[in-house]
Amino acid sequence: MEKRFETEVLHSIHNKPKGIKSKATPIYQTSAFTFNDLDELEGFYQGEGNYLYSRVGNPNTDELGQSVAALEYAEDGVAASSGLAAILAGVLAVVKNGDHIVAADDVYGGSFHMLKAELERFGVETTFVSFSELDRVEQAIKPNTKLLYTESITNPLLRVEKLEEVIELAKRKSLTVLVDNTFATPLHVRPFLLGADLVVHSATKYIGGHSDVTSGVVVGKKELIAEARARIVNLGANLSPFEAWLTCRGLKTLALRMKAQSENARLLADGLSEHQNVAKVYYPFAEGEKGFGAIVTVELAEHVDTDQFFKSLGWIKIVPTLAGVETTVSHPLKTSHRALPPEAQAELGITYRLVRISVGIENPADIIEQFVTALENS
Repeated sequence: MEKRFETEVLHSIHNKPKGIKSKATPIYQTSAFTFNDLDELEGFYQGEGNYLYSRVGNPNTDELGQSVAALEYAEDGVAASSGLAAILAGVLAVVKNGDHIVAADDVYGGSFHMLKAELERFGVETTFVSFSELDRVEQAIKPNTKLLYTESITNPLLRVEKLEEVIELAKRKSLTVLVDNTFATPLHVRPFLLGADLVVHSATKYIGGHSDVTSGVVVGKKELIAEARARIVNLGANLSPFEAWLTCRGLKTLALRMKAQSENARLLADGLSEHQNVAKVYYPFAEGEKGFGAIVTVELAEHVDTDQFFKSLGWIKIVPTLAGVETTVSHPLKTSHRALPPEAQAELGITYRLVRISVGIENPADIIEQFVTALENS
């Protein structure tokens, strides 16, 4: 019988030792696993054993990869040491020296920097174009293009990707599609079910949910995940058992947290949309009656003192990340999109007055009141 999301997130995968009825999965905090003899050791390499060395595989990291894969309805999944490591593994599962990528120009700044500054050093070229106009995406495709890369909800301007159209274009051109689903989570959209080949999460964010772990997951087609796993193992981008265990523990409350945070975000976006000190609110209202995601981005009005606004936030912390249960703010120009060239920042609208709000689970009236107070004191 098919389970609903709230049930799936609690009962998707459990790696418990046989014969021991532990309610929670134990932490396999070990660097290596033991063997009774050389025949058993050789059996591992012949596919007869489970684990050898925690860089190569561990029950806790497997549980995380398989659990997120189950939630995304993907064929397989593997955990990595961070969201960016998961993205890198997914990309390198598809491309090699001499290949070309077409990526959305409004992706997370860290992804932009990795593709532009790092992969180009190894002979992988990336063209960044607006995915709002798929004609431009198609025009950017070259004979050596192998991958289309985008985000289900972009960071920080919250453009909702037309995934079905991107995937249809990719299939028509025999290209692989990789989607970063961090902002939406499987609660709001499952790109693999729509036809994406690979889906990545910075599990540091909503999958873990409590700002106490750094981890990533890539899920997708079995053969591509085998390639991604090999890249993680060979590049040393593996996740530690304890970090995987923490992330799995956080995953169990994803449905509760994400629903509450998305509803609070919708209320905050609505509450700030008419404020005289806010020039623009970025939030995908049209994607659902209860909102679509837990991030609200605002552009402060020109007459507002941005520095004073940040100083007036009271109990709301300034951080370089997002997605914990507490409401926080970040400054994209100074953090996530700092590495973008100035012309790219200007074209995207990443200005000094842009503020990204990660909405938490506090009482929504308190959240709105604190932002209104900060705005009026600025």
